[in-house]
Amino acid sequence: MVSVSMKFHWLLIGAALLGSTQVAPAQSASESGWPNYGNDGGGTRYSAARQIDRTNVAGLQLAWTYRTGAISPEAKSRDKAAFEATPILVENKLFLSTPYNHVIALNPQRGVILWEYDPHVNLSQNYSEVTSRGVSAWRDPEKKPGQPCRLRIFMGTLDGRLIALDGETGKPCLDFGSNGEVNLAQDAATATEWTGGYQVTSAPAIAKGLVITGSSIADNWKVDTGRGTVRAFDARTGKLRWAWNPTPWADDTKPRTGAGNAWSTLSVDPEEDLVFIPTGSSAPDYYGGIRPGDDKWANSVVALRASSGKFVWGFQVVHHDLWDYDVASQPTLFTWKDGTPAIVINTKMGRVFVLNRLTGVPLLPVEERAVPQTDIPGEHSSPTQPFSTISLVPERLSPSDAGGPEDMKWCQEKIKASRWEGIFTPPSIQGTVVFPGNVGGVNWGSAAYDPVHHVMVANTNRLIAWVKLIPRDKFEAENNTQQDNRIYGEFGEQKGAPYGLYRTFLFSPSKLPCNAPPWGTTEAVDLFTGKQVWDVPLGTFVPGKQTGSINLGGPMITAGGLVFTSAGMDLYLHAFDIETGKELWKYPLPAGGQATPMTYTLQGEQYLVITAGGHGKLGTKQGDYILAFALP
Repeated sequence: MVSVSMKFHWLLIGAALLGSTQVAPAQSASESGWPNYGNDGGGTRYSAARQIDRTNVAGLQLAWTYRTGAISPEAKSRDKAAFEATPILVENKLFLSTPYNHVIALNPQRGVILWEYDPHVNLSQNYSEVTSRGVSAWRDPEKKPGQPCRLRIFMGTLDGRLIALDGETGKPCLDFGSNGEVNLAQDAATATEWTGGYQVTSAPAIAKGLVITGSSIADNWKVDTGRGTVRAFDARTGKLRWAWNPTPWADDTKPRTGAGNAWSTLSVDPEEDLVFIPTGSSAPDYYGGIRPGDDKWANSVVALRASSGKFVWGFQVVHHDLWDYDVASQPTLFTWKDGTPAIVINTKMGRVFVLNRLTGVPLLPVEERAVPQTDIPGEHSSPTQPFSTISLVPERLSPSDAGGPEDMKWCQEKIKASRWEGIFTPPSIQGTVVFPGNVGGVNWGSAAYDPVHHVMVANTNRLIAWVKLIPRDKFEAENNTQQDNRIYGEFGEQKGAPYGLYRTFLFSPSKLPCNAPPWGTTEAVDLFTGKQVWDVPLGTFVPGKQTGSINLGGPMITAGGLVFTSAGMDLYLHAFDIETGKELWKYPLPAGGQATPMTYTLQGEQYLVITAGGHGKLGTKQGDYILAFALP
């Protein structure tokens, strides 16, 4: 879910930051495309393209650059803007969306604009998030080439609309909804006092002639937020075909709780008629006394029958979430070693769950273990949590982890004065250490999967968060008087709950994290064995040193034996060897690369493309660039 804080220091992100998902036909190396946000509907982010490989990647050069002009001085939420889009390639056109929901079609070989659509989002409105990760495409099988809206491009907007555009012209498909759009805020039980808290930031899924979407809902500002309902609309008419509520019990709570929404990217298996829904926590994030029990199906991946929305199975990764541990990653679909259809769930905790895709039964062992319990009156934390075979990040802290020599005492005293009994230590009035913090583990950048090496690659974050619950009768005074805390962290009112909250990340007086580096990595794991293959720092907080940094954005893998990713604080696009993790190439981007790259091959030439526009909340350099690379 997303935060309502107006400003963040780049060192102290207080929020969990938030494609078409239709399985593509098998690719050949000579005609590899990228038709969906994660390339295929299962989000593998793997390309059969192999012209660029380990022997020649060092020779990559800039082929073309396009600037969107999306930097908007008049936008009220400009300081939050994040260019997180991954373009898609469909019918020899490159389609993408800007942070303000402009949709752009480009010539993929020259970077020349073909058309642009402006949905006229109200830029004077305050939005919880200012981003759009991409668009989706659907071909109408009942229309012939050349007919209007045979190819439809779908996008969800910051103001809660679902829009259908003609892929040839960029004009709205007027037969979809009302003049080309559906108002998603309608029937979503959204709060009228802040319409900027109900949005769509990820591209919808496409399956069985339906366009399926979740929503991004601002959290921590109140209990009764919008419903986290996932809805499927007829891709031709925009009529509602089915709706699924992940938290049906929420309507019976007093006050009524909200969220449990799917703000990340959905995955689709068209052969099995399944759509996989990753959900976030129910509102509010850090106090669950109003929502007793496990809170199913928040913090889960749920398989629904794509054609009907019927529940098939669900797997909850966190019971009764008190840490903002949404399932932020797109579920990854792959084939298990015995041919079983499988699914991978990456989590903010860094734990990786590998399940049978058809039944939800674990393929690698999962164990329910006892966890620390709450000391907050009225709260009932879950006595156990699920622990997986694979863990990508450390989960324990020791005194030796606390900062450098000059900062160790400050960090140790801060941790010592807080509750900390390991992962899943509940929030407290004295303050609780949360490690890994709510930015991850693995966030919306998700993972990539190489079917040749059966290796999964993901970017990880490794920062210590700190959370304090504030009794309601003290919240207003503390919020109004602690100026420094508002600069370096976030107050969340959690209106309707007996406690507000303050959360931050633990950075020492020297402005470095209170745990030992690396603070962000790119990591490879063999999914058949569950064992780590390699783990390398990604980005840096200290120029010239490989410390790793906060990263937002994902990796992609090619048949050329390469992993490409940016995402870190160092503004570089990197290429790593899939087998060893050795860095083979890097390129300085003109702005932050908080997006996942993609690749395609046209007329015998392979292109590597990334959007580089920075991230307002993360504090990387902002811009409006789309860059394509190729061999000379």
